[in-house]
Amino acid sequence: MLIHAEELTSATIGDRPPGRAPRPGPIQVGKPDSATWDRAQRLGNHAAELAAFQDEPAQMRSGTVGKNGFLHLTFSPRGDRTAMVDVERRVPFMVQRALYWDQGLPEMACVYLLTTAGGVLQGDRYSMEVEVEANACAHLTTQSANKIQSMDANYAVQTQTLRLQDNAYLEFMPEPIIPYRRSRFLMDTHIEMAPSASLLYSEILLPGRRYHHPDEYFGFDVLSSNTRAFDLAGKELFCEKYVLEPGQRPLRRIGVMQDFDVYGNVLLLAPKDRADEVMARMDASFDAALPLAYGVSRLPNDAGLVFKVLGAEVKPVKAKIREFWSIARRVIKDAELPAPFLWR
Repeated sequence: MLIHAEELTSATIGDRPPGRAPRPGPIQVGKPDSATWDRAQRLGNHAAELAAFQDEPAQMRSGTVGKNGFLHLTFSPRGDRTAMVDVERRVPFMVQRALYWDQGLPEMACVYLLTTAGGVLQGDRYSMEVEVEANACAHLTTQSANKIQSMDANYAVQTQTLRLQDNAYLEFMPEPIIPYRRSRFLMDTHIEMAPSASLLYSEILLPGRRYHHPDEYFGFDVLSSNTRAFDLAGKELFCEKYVLEPGQRPLRRIGVMQDFDVYGNVLLLAPKDRADEVMARMDASFDAALPLAYGVSRLPNDAGLVFKVLGAEVKPVKAKIREFWSIARRVIKDAELPAPFLWR
């Protein structure tokens, strides 16, 4: 069955921005015209860390309807605010309307990313694109932790593409990833940025459901995360990839997790002068009482900074990431963070 692209768009808010007009002509149902979507379909087929998990689930084949989520968001200045002007989604992805609850940046569009699924399941292929146009300002977070459910076949993939134009500002601060025992998850993130744009991108990884079952503690099979950044001309700025396979390479080793349970990884991509100022304000330290260890380093090609935190519990790790986030926002936007929500 063939239908027109316009009929596949679930929601459109405001006018479509220049450069993303409705795609003409018929396309296949469920197949967006998206390189991010294409990456989600093929990446796991060629990933060495997933070579042992190519079997198909008995319940429903991988990548079928309901397991092949897609989300595209575009943010653009409209008057004295940034508006979410374009939304395209396929189940199980959903988004709320843009909210403006951040008193430090009242013009910033704050959006919660939602799913109708009970976590990420075997055979899921999720893809997400976020475009932040020139001078736009947005904050993205998730409804709750990203739960990677137990698997007895195949694996799950999530691809992400973040594009920031001149002077764009994006905070992408999802809740933690919780990989359940026997789960296999590959996450691949492409970042495309103008030199004057700024991005704060956070990942927090938990060891599993620590208080649910002894086998849950670092009991996942594979967790692979790859992040690559490019300028708008396509030049690669840096690549950071980690592959965790606790069954083959225990994570309790010195130089990996050792005595820590929670890992936070934050990228700040910003003009060099602002990144230098943030680095000058942020120290590195080890607190044996909590315990908590953290530090900041420069990224290649003057792309920005990477801030890493190791902790025994989620709350201290989040607090230290919030401290780094607060400094970055003051330097880049001359604005303060709002008070933290009591329930997050």
